[in-house]
Amino acid sequence: MSEMYHLPNTATMEEITAALRKDGFVIVDNLVPPELMDQIAGELTDYIDDTPNGRDNFVGRRTRRTGALIARSPASRKLVMHPLARAVAAEMLKKATAYQLHLTQVISVYPGETAQPLHRDELAWDFFPFPEDYDVQCNTIWAMTDFTVENGATRVVPGSHKVFDKQGSDYTEADEARAVMSKGSVFFYTGKVYHSAAANVSEMVRQGINITYAVGWVRQEENQYLSTPLEIAKTLDDDMLKLMGYQMGGVAMGYLSDFLDPLAAVRPELGKQQYDFAALTQTTGHVDKDGQDEFHNAMLNADTPSPVTESV
Repeated sequence: MSEMYHLPNTATMEEITAALRKDGFVIVDNLVPPELMDQIAGELTDYIDDTPNGRDNFVGRRTRRTGALIARSPASRKLVMHPLARAVAAEMLKKATAYQLHLTQVISVYPGETAQPLHRDELAWDFFPFPEDYDVQCNTIWAMTDFTVENGATRVVPGSHKVFDKQGSDYTEADEARAVMSKGSVFFYTGKVYHSAAANVSEMVRQGINITYAVGWVRQEENQYLSTPLEIAKTLDDDMLKLMGYQMGGVAMGYLSDFLDPLAAVRPELGKQQYDFAALTQTTGHVDKDGQDEFHNAMLNADTPSPVTESV
């Protein structure tokens, strides 16, 4: 891949998001030590061994996708909560009040695997046509092994996140770049850019850790509440829990039973304290839409109950 698509591990959030908006992706080289990736690999070896191969050519008949990383790999939580990755996600998804963890997954591409079809990840939401200027997700793939052309380094079409009159099948190899990177590097990409795993013509397994983030008001691809048992969730800190979805996903979205803060499901000591609009200032995102600040301030400063209620 051309050096123009790589940034050093000293890159700022602003540099990364500028590259994402320009090209749809960027690689940050050597963002975490290789030893951390080896530790994660060690924690997940048995789970990967037990994961079946995919059932079709899209997910990969010689590819294994191993999820539930928060529960299964304590070391992987450092990637999920990495401050630079989270800062990038918050900036890219700032049109929503909050953002959340969308999925965690080790993708193991075995020798002999063929190329996956080019696709956009945001099509996962039932092919809903999100506005062209609205990013619903922000994605990462962390290299758990070196990514090479031979072992199936992700292929990506630069600028395709801005093109809406083409399908993945309209692009050719000449349009593609390859996410060649060393262990510990990370590939950032948007939900709109066309990409896929490439064919693995080597004799080694290519492994990457796919951690993606989405706006707080959509359903997560990986069900975090079921993937992480409650007894494990209770051991996690509040910031991690909120990112997993134990927070409001927007105005009046995601409350627990009697309009309670969803964090109360894990923190019973919160008691019966009802959720209020002030909690919106404590979500993982930040407000950036015209008029939304004014609405929130009106709700927070109101002396009377919020008019945004349901009655029967």
